[in-house]
Amino acid sequence: MPELAQPSSLVQWSRRSLTAFLLGGQVFLRLLQGKFNSRNILSQMVVVGPASLLVVLITATFVGMVFTIQVAREFLTLGAGTAVGGVLAISLTRELAPVLTAVIVAGRVGSAFAAEIGTMAVTEQIDALYMLKTDPISYLVLPRVLACALMLPLLTILSLVTGMGGGMVVARSLYEIPHQVFLDSARSFLVPWDVISAPLKGIVFGVLIAVIGSSWGLTTTGGAKGVGESTTTAVVTALLAIFVADFFLSWLMFQGVGSLTTRV
Repeated sequence: MPELAQPSSLVQWSRRSLTAFLLGGQVFLRLLQGKFNSRNILSQMVVVGPASLLVVLITATFVGMVFTIQVAREFLTLGAGTAVGGVLAISLTRELAPVLTAVIVAGRVGSAFAAEIGTMAVTEQIDALYMLKTDPISYLVLPRVLACALMLPLLTILSLVTGMGGGMVVARSLYEIPHQVFLDSARSFLVPWDVISAPLKGIVFGVLIAVIGSSWGLTTTGGAKGVGESTTTAVVTALLAIFVADFFLSWLMFQGVGSLTTRV
């Protein structure tokens, strides 16, 4: 991360991170006040959701297939081939589906938010909004935050289903594990909270991506070079935030000893 290597850059990054935190609070207040543009929300939902769907599904399919290849051989050696579907289901619901989906959206959508709003900032379009008595947070930021918070859970669920499908195909074709055995294993391993945790993580990750991308865009200076630097740093910061938030969410959601032995 060369952007964060120099002390001056680190100070600037810290200031912009604090700005992003404060922006998140302002977004929450605007949401409580009902100050948002419905048309902008719908347009941003298209950008976040359908436009990202194909790459999310392709990634999830191959992740599920690769995970099955890595696990099935070892489990069959141990005589636990019937547990392959359950292990994949737990891995996808608790970790792989929400995190990988968020990483893809951060790289694709978070960077676009930073670049678009950053370009508006350096070309004084943000100042023009103030002149027109339009709140940039309500008009630009809040629709992006709501779009990400609404679409990330849906993308996560589709990623989960697709990943399970890819794993099931590999398990059947390469290791002769019947589809029904694979699905029964997944049902026996999963509990309702596992399924609920995936979209909940998606909501948190979506808010982080949108707030960080928008904040870095609003604080962009220095013309075209500044836009490029803001875009890169916004993606890096969003990825860091996703991984840190994932740790704390996992710690809160899955504390204690699991009941895996009662499910096998």
